[in-house]
Amino acid sequence: MKPAYAQALASLVSGTLFGFGLSLSGMLDPSRVQGFLDVFGAWDPSLMFVLGGAVVVAMTGMLLVKTMARPLLAGCFHIPGKTKVDLPLLLGSAIFGVGWGLGGLCPGPAIAALPMGYGAIVLFVAAMLAGMVIHDRFVAGKIS
Repeated sequence: MKPAYAQALASLVSGTLFGFGLSLSGMLDPSRVQGFLDVFGAWDPSLMFVLGGAVVVAMTGMLLVKTMARPLLAGCFHIPGKTKVDLPLLLGSAIFGVGWGLGGLCPGPAIAALPMGYGAIVLFVAAMLAGMVIHDRFVAGKIS
């Protein structure tokens, strides 16, 4: 199998598994996320276990990366070189967090929930894409 096809197949399998995991864990339901963030009301701790599982998988993956000379299906690893915590990172994190809390979705679950056809999710994804385009066209070149 050619490397490009192998990469596409690995991406398809990984994305499908990720979407299935989000669905199985209930993370496609915005009320589940909002219940987790409602610490002074009807708090739902289930997201904590999903996030904990994700951290374990990510840590395992990063430990594996340290033992490999290069990825199986690419010439090199693409690990961000920028490690500085700066104002754009903090502002972006805050905007992401507020959007996550208000909408109850982050990009992965929102895209995975699109086939369900709920108008609110379609609107969320459209607004998310519009924000990405606005950032790339008007903001990305102005911050460093």
